[in-house]
Amino acid sequence: MGLLGVVRSRFRTGKTPFEVASTDHEPAATSPAKSTPVDTVLGDEEKVNWTSESVAIDPECDENHPEVAALPITVRQLVSLKDDPELPTITFRYFVLSVVFVVPGAFLSQMSYFRTTEAPYSIFFVQIACHYAGHFLARVLPATKIRAPWTQWSFSLNPGPWSIKEHVLVTLTAASGATYNLGYTPIALAELYYGQVINPAVAIFFMLAIVWIGYAFAALARQLLMHDPEYIWPQALMQTTLFETFRRTDKSSPLARRQMKIFFFSLLGMTLWQFLPEYVFPFTSSLAFLCWVAPHNKVANFVGSGLGGMGFLNLSLDWSNINWNMSSIMLTPFWTQVILFLAFVFNCWVLLPAAKWGNLGSYHHGLMSNSLLTANGTTYPVLKVLTSDLRLNETAYEEYGPMYMGLQNVWATFFDYAKLPAAITWIATFGFVQVAGNLKRVIASYSKESRSMGEGIHNQYKDRLNVIQQQYKEIPWWWYLALFTVGFVILITALACGYLFIPIWTLFVALSTAAICVIPFAWLYAISNYQIATGSFNELMYGYMVHTKAGEGHQHPCGPSVYGAIAGDAWYRAQYMLQDQKIGHYMHIPPRTVFFSQIFGTILGVPINYGVVRWILITKGDFLTGAKSDPSNQWTGQKLTSSNTLGVQYAVLGPKRLFAQKEMSILPWSFLVGAVLPPLLYLLHRMFPRWRVDLWNVSIFFSGMAVFYGNISTGYTSAIIGGYVVMYHIYRRHFEVWRRYSYMVAAAFDAGFNLNMLLIFLFFGSGKLISMPNWWGNNTTSVERCFALD
Repeated sequence: MGLLGVVRSRFRTGKTPFEVASTDHEPAATSPAKSTPVDTVLGDEEKVNWTSESVAIDPECDENHPEVAALPITVRQLVSLKDDPELPTITFRYFVLSVVFVVPGAFLSQMSYFRTTEAPYSIFFVQIACHYAGHFLARVLPATKIRAPWTQWSFSLNPGPWSIKEHVLVTLTAASGATYNLGYTPIALAELYYGQVINPAVAIFFMLAIVWIGYAFAALARQLLMHDPEYIWPQALMQTTLFETFRRTDKSSPLARRQMKIFFFSLLGMTLWQFLPEYVFPFTSSLAFLCWVAPHNKVANFVGSGLGGMGFLNLSLDWSNINWNMSSIMLTPFWTQVILFLAFVFNCWVLLPAAKWGNLGSYHHGLMSNSLLTANGTTYPVLKVLTSDLRLNETAYEEYGPMYMGLQNVWATFFDYAKLPAAITWIATFGFVQVAGNLKRVIASYSKESRSMGEGIHNQYKDRLNVIQQQYKEIPWWWYLALFTVGFVILITALACGYLFIPIWTLFVALSTAAICVIPFAWLYAISNYQIATGSFNELMYGYMVHTKAGEGHQHPCGPSVYGAIAGDAWYRAQYMLQDQKIGHYMHIPPRTVFFSQIFGTILGVPINYGVVRWILITKGDFLTGAKSDPSNQWTGQKLTSSNTLGVQYAVLGPKRLFAQKEMSILPWSFLVGAVLPPLLYLLHRMFPRWRVDLWNVSIFFSGMAVFYGNISTGYTSAIIGGYVVMYHIYRRHFEVWRRYSYMVAAAFDAGFNLNMLLIFLFFGSGKLISMPNWWGNNTTSVERCFALD
C-alpha cells in the first residue's frame, strides 16, 4: 500500500484497510497452565529464563492496559495478544511441508520472470494449503521417535496437534525460498547473447550469496524498524490476519468455514479458467475491439491492440494481464491504482500517439521495441561492434553508427531514473516530521541500551508484543555477520577468478550504496507497503565506474546485470527479511527460529531457481532471442532484452557517449526532475492544504511511467474496473464483506493461476512439447486478430 493509499483511505473512510472491527475476531484460546513439552528440533534452547509479572496479566481483554494501549489500534484488533510458548515450531512436519511448498514455488516464480507478464507464486496459497496439509500430517503420521545413531539427539515424526507456529514457519520458509532470484539475469544473458556458460557451481553460489548478503543487511535496519510498534509493516499485518483466520478455523468458527469454501471455489474456478487465455483460447487474453471493427486497418490495429499497440478500449480476461502486481487490484488502495492507471494512460494513450504520429522526438523507428536499433530501425548488430574480449570496436561502431532506443524506452528510462531521487525527497519533505520523531526515539533507545548492556532491543519497548517476545532469545549480531561473511567470500572468490565480469573494487561500491538505501527505503516500506525499485540506476552507476581508468578491461555487457543483482538484492532482500520477521513478531515465534526458517528456505529454493534457468534456456531460448516468434507474446524475453540493452549501453558504449546522442541527452535531467518536484509539491501543499496535493505521490506515478509497455499494454483497463469494484465500491459500501473475503479471494486467484501454470507445464511441456492446434481463437498471425499491426 502506497503512502497515498494510506492517506487517501483515512481521508475517505476514517480507517485504513487494516483498521477493522473486531466483531468476529475471537480471542485466542487460553494456553494450558502446563502441558507436556513437545519435541522439536530446536527444543527448549530457544527459551530463556524469564519471569515477569506481566505474563500473568491478561491484557487482551483490557485495552486500557498500558501494554495494550502502546500498540496501534490496527494491531490490537488483528493480532492475538496471547502466546503459548510450548507450541512446537521446527518439527519433522515443518521440514516435509517446506520441501512440498518451496520446490514448486521456486520453479513457478523463476519461470514467471522469463515471461512478459509475471504472476509470482502466491504466498497466500502456501498459507492456506499449509493449514490443511499440516492437519493431514498430524492425523496420519505415526508418533514415532527417531534417534540419531551414536547421539542423544532425537525427534518425533508427529509431536502432537498441528501448531499455528509450524504453520507460520512453513509460510516464512516459502517466502524466502519459493521466489525468483535476481542472479538469473547475467547467467541467462551470458549464454543467450554471448555464448558464455557460467559454471553451474559458480552460478548457484552467486545466487545464494546475493540473497544471504541481503538478509545480512537486514541487521542495519532491524533495530530501528522491527520492534517499534508504530511500524506496522502492512503486508506482514495482512498475512497475520490470515493466520488468525486459521486460528479461528481450528475452533470451528462458522465464518472461517465459509471463508474456506469461497477460497476453494475461487481456486478451482481460476485454475480451470486460465486454460483458456494461456492455452486453448488465447484470444481472450486481449480483447481488441477496434481490431474487430477494422482487422486490416493499421491505425485501428495500433490504437486497439494490447499486444504491441496502445491498448485503447482493450480488455483482458487473463489474470496475469489484469493482475500486474500480485493481487494488486484486490489489495492495493484504489487511489494508488488510479495513479498507476493514469501513468499507463499518459504513457500509452498520450505519449505513444504523440511519438508515432506527432513531433515527439526525431527518431520514429522501433517505438514498441526495447532492443537497440540502427539509424534505419533495424536491430543493431551488437556482436559485430564488439571485439573478441567483448569491448567496443571503434572502427565497426563508426561503420554501423550510433545505437538508438525506441522513444517509449527512452521515456521509460527517464522516469526510471527520476523515481529514485523523487522517493528520497518525498520522504524528506512529506515524511520529515515522522522521520525526525522516529530518529529521536531511536537515539533515546540506543542511549538506554548503552546504559543496560545485555538487554535485547525489544526490552526498550513496553507494548504487549515485545513483552511476550522477551521470553525468547534474540538473534545475535554475529549470525548476521557470519551470513554476510559467507556471501562476501563467495563473491570475492568468484570475482577474483574472473567468473562474474566485474572488477572486485566495484563490489565494495555496490555494497556501500545498498547499505545507504536499506534504512530509508525499509522505513517507507514499513509504514506504507510501497517498495521503490532502483530500476536501472545501479547499472548506470556501473557504467560510469568501468569507463574510468580503474575500470578498464571490465566492459562486458553482462557486467551491469551482475552489479545490479548484487546492489539491488542487498536491500530488496533486507526488506523482505524484516517483513517476515515482523510476521514472526506478531505471531510470537522465537526470533532465532524465524531466522533459521528464512535461511533454510534459500537453501531449498536457489538450486531450483538455477534448474529452471537451465530448462528455460534449453526449451525457450529461440523465443527469448527472437529467432522464433511467440504468437502469445509471453515468451518474448522482454526483461532479458532490456537488461542486454542496458548492458551494452552502459558497459560497452558508456553513459558519456550514450547521453551525447540527441534523443538521449534529456536523460540526465531526470535526476533533477525527481529531486525537485516533491519539494515543489510540498510547498504547494503547505500553501493550499485543501487541494490535497499530498495524495499525489509522484514516486508512484514515476514508477508507473517507468514500466515498458511495448509487448503488453492490455489488462490495465480491466484492472481499473476490477479495482473500482473491489477497492472502492465494496470497500466503502460493504466493508465487512471486503474485510472477510478480499484477501481470501485474492489468494485463491493467484494460487489458481500458478496451479494452472504448473498443470500446463506438466501436461503440455515437461515431456514432449504439445502445442495447441491453431483455430479462430488461436490465430497463427495474431491471437487478438489485429492483422495489420506493424
